[in-house]
Amino acid sequence: MAAMDGDGWVRCDRGHRHRGVHGASGVLAVHHDDTGEAHVLMREHSPRSRHGGGWAPPGGCRDGHEDVVASAMCEVRRVTFDGSGLRVRDGLRVRDGLRVRDGLRTGDGLRVQGSLRVQGVHLDDHGGWSFGTAIAETMIAETAVTAGAEPPEVVPAGGGLRWLPAEEVTAMGLHPDFAGAWPAVRLALRPCSVVLDAANIVGARAERGWWADRAAAAAKLVAQLGARATLGFTAPAEHVPPLVRWFPRIIAVVEGAARGTAPVTGVAVVSAPGSGDDAIVRVVREARPWERVLVVTADRELRERVTELGAAVAGPRWLLSQL
Repeated sequence: MAAMDGDGWVRCDRGHRHRGVHGASGVLAVHHDDTGEAHVLMREHSPRSRHGGGWAPPGGCRDGHEDVVASAMCEVRRVTFDGSGLRVRDGLRVRDGLRVRDGLRTGDGLRVQGSLRVQGVHLDDHGGWSFGTAIAETMIAETAVTAGAEPPEVVPAGGGLRWLPAEEVTAMGLHPDFAGAWPAVRLALRPCSVVLDAANIVGARAERGWWADRAAAAAKLVAQLGARATLGFTAPAEHVPPLVRWFPRIIAVVEGAARGTAPVTGVAVVSAPGSGDDAIVRVVREARPWERVLVVTADRELRERVTELGAAVAGPRWLLSQL
């Protein structure tokens, strides 16, 4: 398929008429305030458009060469935030004279654009047409910048883009193409950290000789996690709303001979000064109140300790099956 071939109209299997020959995608920026309330950046469609006045995330048509994730990431490139001297010129991010040509980098192991950190991609499939939503966390909720403008087009509250409390989104009147996705997307707004009991996971692999060099076994696990983190994970359905791609923060807790294992892009490493279980409990306690935490371990006692703190748990098999 040729680039930029997605503009056009189709009718989905449900009988609805949609714009986007190959579907459409958008990026939903999410900011949690100090009270933990979620706010999302939405755009009001022009009154002159087919569904004028309807609200949806900034987005556009998906081209034939793009999958859902690639298209959603493309939309992340289009909108960034004006903070600490960051601006946009000719579609490039400029800060202290540094240009980032593709406008998209990997930081903290996850897809980031400016101050946006993509935490998951949701797909609303109508059959013959679908809408993909890249859910992206931001720590600021001030002004938005539309890429490609010179000078940059800075859009505060109003002007088409507006921060809306998540609880008020439905009352604003949603664009029909996004309305079906919103209930599931709403459940996925909370960021998530996955805390790994590295020693337990390495033991569950039962690879020959791992006990003789635990440091090497831990480093191998961290390296494999880093490679996977850039691609995204399949979330455990019982703990996370359905997403086609999931980009949680990954925190590996190591202990004993594995202390000192180096972090990699996408995986933070915590070296336990003593008990690894105690260090994992501390990490869970330090999570932000609105953050979802998933602890990966098969240790029964540790599972009980972290669930008492509100964390969810999954066994090593869920993780190892994706490496």
